[in-house]
Amino acid sequence: MYLTSLPDHSNPDFDQDLHFRRFKVQNVVFNTVSSYSFCDDHVGCLSFKTILKGEEWYGINKRKLAIRPGQFLILNDEQNYSCKIDTMDKVRGLSVFFQKDFAAQVFQDTLKSEVELLDNPFYRNNEQPEFFQTLNDIDPELQLQLATLISGLENNGYDDGAEEQLFFLLRYLIRTLKSDTEKIAGVSAIKPSSKIEIYKRLCIAKDFLHSTFMEKPDLKLLGSIACLSVPQLIRQFKSVFKVTPHQYLIQIKLKQAVDLLKNTDKPIHEITWSCGFENVSAFCRAFKSAYGFQPLMFRKIQA
Repeated sequence: MYLTSLPDHSNPDFDQDLHFRRFKVQNVVFNTVSSYSFCDDHVGCLSFKTILKGEEWYGINKRKLAIRPGQFLILNDEQNYSCKIDTMDKVRGLSVFFQKDFAAQVFQDTLKSEVELLDNPFYRNNEQPEFFQTLNDIDPELQLQLATLISGLENNGYDDGAEEQLFFLLRYLIRTLKSDTEKIAGVSAIKPSSKIEIYKRLCIAKDFLHSTFMEKPDLKLLGSIACLSVPQLIRQFKSVFKVTPHQYLIQIKLKQAVDLLKNTDKPIHEITWSCGFENVSAFCRAFKSAYGFQPLMFRKIQA
């Protein structure tokens, strides 16, 4: 099923049971443009979330995280969550809800063909694997897959090849899980269960940096949110993500600056503020150190 508008959960005539029953019997794709939308509590099936323009906030296990362009989030089957678009600006989002049997067949076929994943601790007895519910970057391959899916839906509707694209999207999600399991190996712990738990906590810290990069989160707060001491946070974060939390935060800010320099005509002082840098000088120094050019020169080269 292909839908181009979000349901109005505040409408007295909204039939919540009928709406959510759809996800149990078929794949559902939402390709929507909306503002001021919310769902306070939803128990969903396995789903893929991304934002093409703007931002959307999700609540998962008592934490909040923002999805912005260039990122995606996987939510597991039977996961409680909330979502909110709290702006008058138009936000374009893409959500794919995978029908359970469809996903199970794809996972079984995919995992059988990947010997290294047969003993995956997140996959048991042909059940759906458990994904890490953390923000991921959209790489060029996934970008192409999503563009193909959206184009096909907009031009031909759901029944003309969409399920084939969802098949490839699910296979990509397995590769995302494989990448996560490889990162877990970088955690300094003896027990596999401890490695997994620490990695989940590091992902909470990582997602908090992504969601609040303009607010200058400090290490003490970050450690508290992730339930890790500051020394443990720094040591384990560097081991897994190859940079310290502060270095990772600078990378997030600079990536946001690159996007604004390429796609807007905002002046440098506005970009400095919107990316969370203290002042223009600090922003220009950090940008030149990372990219070899001052921001204005970078903009001219990209034009």
